[in-house]
Amino acid sequence: MEKLPKKYRWLRVMGWLTLTGISAVALSAGGLYLYLNPKLPSVETLKQVRLQTPLRVYSADGKLIGEFGEKRRSPIRYDQIPQAYIDAILAAEDDQFYKHHGVSIKGLLRAASQILQTGQIQGGGSTITMQVARNFFLTFDQTFLRKANEILLAIKIETELTKEEILELYVNKIYQGNRAYGIEAAAQVYYGKSIDQLTLPQLAMIAGLPKAPSRYNPIANPPRATTRRNWILGRMLELGKITQSQYDEAVAAPLTARFHEFALDLSSPYVAEMARQQVLEFYGEDAYNDGLRVYTTIDTRLQATAQQAVINGLLTYDRRHGYRGPEKNLRQSGLPEDEQRSRYLDELVRQPDLGGLEPAVVIQINEQSVDVLRDNNQTVTIAWEQGLADAKRYINEDRVGSPPQTAGEVLKEGDLIRIQSKDNQWWLAQIPVAQASLVALDPEDGAIRSLVGGFDFRQSHFNRVVQAERQPGSSFKPFIYTAALENGFTPASLINDAPIVFEDASLEGTWRPENDGGQFLGPIRMRQALYQSRNLVSIRILRSMGINNTIEQLSRFGFDTSKLPRDLSLALGSHALTPLQIATGYAVFANGGFRVSPYLVSHITDVNGELLFEENPLRACRQCPERLAQEQPKIEQPLADTPLDEADNLEALLAQTPEPAPEETDAGEAPIRLADRVLNERDAYLIDSMLRDVVKKGTGRKAMALGRDDLAGKTGTTNGPRDAWFSGYNHKLVATAWLGFDQNYLLGRREFGGTAALPIWIDFMAEALKGIPEQHRRQPDGIITVRIDPKTGKRAQPGSQGALFEIFKAENAPQETDTIHGLQQSSEDSEETLPEELF
Repeated sequence: MEKLPKKYRWLRVMGWLTLTGISAVALSAGGLYLYLNPKLPSVETLKQVRLQTPLRVYSADGKLIGEFGEKRRSPIRYDQIPQAYIDAILAAEDDQFYKHHGVSIKGLLRAASQILQTGQIQGGGSTITMQVARNFFLTFDQTFLRKANEILLAIKIETELTKEEILELYVNKIYQGNRAYGIEAAAQVYYGKSIDQLTLPQLAMIAGLPKAPSRYNPIANPPRATTRRNWILGRMLELGKITQSQYDEAVAAPLTARFHEFALDLSSPYVAEMARQQVLEFYGEDAYNDGLRVYTTIDTRLQATAQQAVINGLLTYDRRHGYRGPEKNLRQSGLPEDEQRSRYLDELVRQPDLGGLEPAVVIQINEQSVDVLRDNNQTVTIAWEQGLADAKRYINEDRVGSPPQTAGEVLKEGDLIRIQSKDNQWWLAQIPVAQASLVALDPEDGAIRSLVGGFDFRQSHFNRVVQAERQPGSSFKPFIYTAALENGFTPASLINDAPIVFEDASLEGTWRPENDGGQFLGPIRMRQALYQSRNLVSIRILRSMGINNTIEQLSRFGFDTSKLPRDLSLALGSHALTPLQIATGYAVFANGGFRVSPYLVSHITDVNGELLFEENPLRACRQCPERLAQEQPKIEQPLADTPLDEADNLEALLAQTPEPAPEETDAGEAPIRLADRVLNERDAYLIDSMLRDVVKKGTGRKAMALGRDDLAGKTGTTNGPRDAWFSGYNHKLVATAWLGFDQNYLLGRREFGGTAALPIWIDFMAEALKGIPEQHRRQPDGIITVRIDPKTGKRAQPGSQGALFEIFKAENAPQETDTIHGLQQSSEDSEETLPEELF
């Protein structure tokens, strides 16, 4: 046999070696596949993947008011991804994405070359599909086994998912720096906009982040981020995705990224924190990542109004008590001016805005003005009449210093102060030391419409609406008076407003209660005693009814009677309660006698919008058919001359009522839960009438500035004074405002509920009641009107001077046979025509 030439023998050997190598690789790959494939996770799980999405809190009108969770993520659909971003990310990460089947041979050869050169697996070589496999299923360890798993998973993903589904998973999962996961969150964090609102250079910058979120971060490393952005734009030009002019314009664009807090429609941290705590009780720690959406009962318009009313009320109170001076002085002698300014700016950026008060540093003192530096390196001037002239030095809660004559008496260079923008001008301000809170409820079902727990959540997380238990003072008196009405007292009952001394061990021996101002009026009608807030009258009423009997009756308002003091100080509001508890009690007055329970969370949905929880509150609902059926036996007058059975009687009553009954619930909806009537309709009418006089002629008369005739409420001031309250309502809203010090300091001898808390309530209600027509309560059966002598509370004789009208329960009204000034009143007097509205 003729021998083959040497070169052919060599080729044959090489062929066999190659075939052997390929076979070995194939066998190894096959063996690796057989070994790894059973252990690979199911790609099917990607179709039901639950991306870690933060807990979000919304108002009743769908506005975002809070967010909780370590990862910021807002998943979007494929059709919401801008095409320019798709072009940019593919140019940066995987320009063959639509051509390969999960693995790029070119990329793998490049990775293999790196291994031969360094002996280690380096970054790169991964397609977008491989990155999806790694991000969802694998670790980031640089090992051969992990890389093999990544390749096999990528191939499986490509066989079971479309390219669009793979891209959607990728853009929602990738980490973008600054706690942002996914491109929508990145757009919000770096530009404060949605991804579809970004320009080409902005999209290219975001597309550059997945490679190295820290290294190419536009906030931390602007030069590197710009270089990366421009390289991506160059790749897009090279691939024909953009034109030369688009490229030239984009690379010339400045880097505009800066850190943005997550865009809330209205920041309401006290509300959001309450909702978070409730959701955590329901669902545990998983709530932070499962994308739950919590919808509250908050009205954003009312919430914004309440927040500003609390801030304004505190600032107004604070200004009355003088200027306490700067927070600190930052000037360091001997430093050059440019270094001094730089030091000021460094400190300013670390100081948060609180209650809308911005930090600033005084850089120049003029005769009657100062120039201050803001944290944006802008210099503004505070004129003399913009807070400097009124900056009298604080001495104590009752004293301030003399008015300053020059700016130098108030401030000096380097002082860190607070400024406030008003009417396009900057004013001198200071962070109040006092605190305040406000809560407003819907009296029909207890829904919390607004809640503000303090001046600023960043200053203090302590929520004074639900956590601060303070003595309510005279704002507690209406509950005592209501019990009195049920025990036979009337608004015309005379009680002696005179000094009294008690020997009571529970009150530390001898107790001499006084009225504010130290004056006593002698015998006084109960109505007048309430609107003038006479302490001695309240004490005598409580003593006459009995403490234990009264406490038992107070339970209907939701108070924990086991904690109420069993002594006469109860009449003056000595037991500490939260503003929410007081507001809940006043809701009984506002809704005509029904006890509702306050609630904040109306419903919760999952990330897909499926309902997980829905509150079904107790409702006063006076016109519900169930309620009318309940109260039908109480109707005293027949509805028709002909006899009616029970069903006809209910139908006739429904036909008479001027208010429509609620619509029937759809199938599957929870039936309406009716609140218990805890206060007789007639007694509710009487106490409401008396509380309306508090506003019209008593301690709450400043509320008449609202120009409404349907407001009722009560002030409250505790010893010191240390606490200032006002609780008030109309048929649509009940609100409680409180002002005081967390440390229980004195407020000042001229501070009362009517001067410190009532202005907050008025500011809130002025906006809250816009567009709501006045509605007067219907006089219930069994209430009659009688003309009385205000000095005696008895029926007045015809033509008597100073007589006035009063309302009574029929059985408690002064009798016609009562003698007035020695004369017997005849029955003819009762036919006198009386006005429908008395007070």
